[in-house]
Amino acid sequence: MNKIKEKQYPSVAQATTAEHIGMVKEIFGAITDRYDFLNHFLSLRRDFFWRRFAVRHMRFFRTQRLLDVACGTGDLAMDAAMQCPHIEAVGLDFVREMIVKAQPKLGKAGLNRRIRLVLGDATGMPFADGSFDVVSIGFGIRNIPDRLRALQEMMRVAAPGGQVLVLEMTVPGNRIFRALHIFYLEQILPRLAKAFTANANAYIYLADSIKKFPPPDQFAALMAEAGLIEVKKYPLTFGITYLFSGVKPSV
Repeated sequence: MNKIKEKQYPSVAQATTAEHIGMVKEIFGAITDRYDFLNHFLSLRRDFFWRRFAVRHMRFFRTQRLLDVACGTGDLAMDAAMQCPHIEAVGLDFVREMIVKAQPKLGKAGLNRRIRLVLGDATGMPFADGSFDVVSIGFGIRNIPDRLRALQEMMRVAAPGGQVLVLEMTVPGNRIFRALHIFYLEQILPRLAKAFTANANAYIYLADSIKKFPPPDQFAALMAEAGLIEVKKYPLTFGITYLFSGVKPSV
């Protein structure tokens, strides 16, 4: 049996930075075949709504360019390009298999000339300062151990007055919704994933990473620490997902 299928991953809280990075690269490199299907299925297709909500908050005012960090198979960048036909986008991901998976999707959607895919690290991006009106990351910040550095890099490449948008899954604050969501993450999600993928342990990691993600107020404070202003947070679907928005100071 393939070792990837059998491997057990340490808890996010127990993993070193190097282990966490290695886990993410290995896990997301191994689940590309079922990645899109399971994202839609396991979120009960709410992921479509969450991305559209994020795109509606994007403001293009100078460069007319979007950078989508940890772009995966390109869904957020594609949604933005389709809803905003005047923009160009760049998708960045450090997992080569995700970039390979995304490329034919762009061609099928007729977006391969408007969206460019780049292999790269969110904590050291190969772009000049102020290159993008909007810098987004959808469901990827929890997979980055050094979140502060990633946010600082996102702010660096944003144009003055530009936005940094973070779409991420969280644990609801409401006691009832919190209990239901944790039950889903711990008991239902792994069983559903096991029925559709050989690497069900990847979705055990997914559940663990969501539970270990900082509460919304704490993450919003981290965005402010990175230097962003006008930080706002928008709860979605009873708070199981949040959109965080910040602005790069103009001066």
